[in-house]
Amino acid sequence: MTIPPIIAGGLTFASALALLAFGITLLYVSTRTFNFAHASMATWGLYITYTGVELFGGTPYQYYPLAFLFGALLGVICYVFINGPLLRREASETTLMMSTLGYDLILLSVIQIYCDYLTRVYKLYPRMITMSEYDVEIFGVSASTFIAPICTIAILIALHLFLYKTKFGVALRATIENPSLASVIGINPEIVYLVSWVIGGGLACLGGAMISMVLTGTPVMGMLLVVSMFAASILGGLYSIYGGALGGYVVGLAEYVGIYGLKTLVGPWILPYRPVIPLIIMAVTLLIFPQGLAGLPWGAIVAKFRGTVGGGEGK
Repeated sequence: MTIPPIIAGGLTFASALALLAFGITLLYVSTRTFNFAHASMATWGLYITYTGVELFGGTPYQYYPLAFLFGALLGVICYVFINGPLLRREASETTLMMSTLGYDLILLSVIQIYCDYLTRVYKLYPRMITMSEYDVEIFGVSASTFIAPICTIAILIALHLFLYKTKFGVALRATIENPSLASVIGINPEIVYLVSWVIGGGLACLGGAMISMVLTGTPVMGMLLVVSMFAASILGGLYSIYGGALGGYVVGLAEYVGIYGLKTLVGPWILPYRPVIPLIIMAVTLLIFPQGLAGLPWGAIVAKFRGTVGGGEGK
């Protein structure tokens, strides 16, 4: 089987970005919080899988569940000690956002300390990691090309079933849509917020572990992805969690395939300008359709398209 490397890498990158954007959107619609700590949470996903393969062997994929659990723990810590108290005090969205930025800086500092620990104790070099070296091949193609999209789609299906087929999922959606009414009918919003942070944190770490298969892993990997993550969330629509996932695929493929396509055309000097692609997508989205893809009148668009196609066939 032959898949162009640019397409293979793009699928992995876009699938991981879809998970990251899904988590950002979920936390925003449920707690009104733009989670800037998503950046360092994603980086922790890289270091969980790196530590696993270096110290215990195997492939990065077998440590994905551990990365999710660790991210969930980081989400719980953020909610219990930072986000929860601020929500109870009815803090503004700006305050909530800035608090996660502070948490992100704390996580980044701990990552730096952890890297020094790995170097001094285990003689590893964790400040410049190429996780693709630990990858395996399926039909002659990097396993991440298949595992990343399959994993992402499976998680999205599982979350859809959780949100729409379970009592707690219905309670979570009710709290998102109307927190005051949810409290009146006996739903505890704090439990819902906590679960949102568990899912959001877990997806951040898992997405970071996944995206590191096509990026160079460094302590600031997540910070370099902030523009891409928020561009995907905004493109999909800040009030649509599934739109966030769709935005992740669109932005991810546009960024990865676009920058390496430009590299082929104009040379490698263009690579440092990679963040410009998601930045342009985010700017255009906010200027032209600020509600994102989820806010577009898809029914009217499809009807118009069918009418155009039908008219063309009639002629």
